[in-house]
Amino acid sequence: MSTVTLIGSGQMASALTFPLFENGHEVRLVGSPLDGDVIARLREDDYHVNLRRTLHHGVRYYDVDAMDEALEGADLVVCGVSSFGVDWFAEQVLPRLDEDVPLISVTKGMLDHGDGTMEVYPDYWSRHLPEGSRLRIYAIGGPCTARDLADHDPSFVGYCGPDLETLRWIRERFQTDYYVISLTTDVVGLECAVALKNGYALGTALAIGMAEAAGDDGVDHNNSVAALFQESVKEMLDLLRIVGGGVDNIMYAAGDLQVTVAAGRSRTVGLLLGRGMDIDEVMREMAGQTLEAVVIATRTARAVRALAARGVVDAADFPLLMHVDELLNQHASLDVPWRAFEREDA
Repeated sequence: MSTVTLIGSGQMASALTFPLFENGHEVRLVGSPLDGDVIARLREDDYHVNLRRTLHHGVRYYDVDAMDEALEGADLVVCGVSSFGVDWFAEQVLPRLDEDVPLISVTKGMLDHGDGTMEVYPDYWSRHLPEGSRLRIYAIGGPCTARDLADHDPSFVGYCGPDLETLRWIRERFQTDYYVISLTTDVVGLECAVALKNGYALGTALAIGMAEAAGDDGVDHNNSVAALFQESVKEMLDLLRIVGGGVDNIMYAAGDLQVTVAAGRSRTVGLLLGRGMDIDEVMREMAGQTLEAVVIATRTARAVRALAARGVVDAADFPLLMHVDELLNQHASLDVPWRAFEREDA
């Protein structure tokens, strides 16, 4: 049995308590500074108010001010914060961690820099470690929604990190017959793949909102959604090549795109834009919700524009991303550039 401490009681980290607990491990779930109400309710009856599921009785719950106690004796630490908690985790959590205990993150997203380079969170956190630190950072990616995992719907994901032997050890803690894990040392490839899907899920969901606005009579029309889905995959594949990630990771991006278009906040943003709302109306409609799709689409488009300015890429090769960025940041009118998806290959 191992002791696993999860920091951040968001939906995915909390869902991961299911395979961990069922595999016989001691599971400690620590709330972030924003999770006080979540932890308080969990202590009452194990019910997670955001996940809308009851966790196993026996999971141990900690407020953020008891983090050091929760970390004591841990064999594995899981970062469960959203992309909006990345800096808090770097400043308040990383300095507390035992350098000899592996850290694995469920946080999805990327940062962009002025020259157009994109940086995944494990690399960002590694830059914040003291010189010579032995702490190794691993990450989780792939198509897995938290509620489906909590309900034991079969899920296939990827774990990545610098050392394959440690990845195998981590996999043993999590893997079950319903939670299947592949391993890769291609951190940039996997992390970029699953980060990109949020912005492209927003773009793909535009077609769903457009159909609703046109008065769809209930008959499924899939062509437009499929067109945006395949354009998303094509652009994500090109972006993977740009960042130097292995192209095999496109399977995680495509799978994650499918589950995100099916449900979730990224879908909702695209759907509302597709119905004809402008971004200000969408932000009011979704006030108080974490909109990671808006952040990652904006950062990715900004990176592509910076690379284009340097002559590294042609922004016209990313028509869907560019239009999404125009909708989000330039108050453009909805006008999906269907003809820009045409290509000729000799």
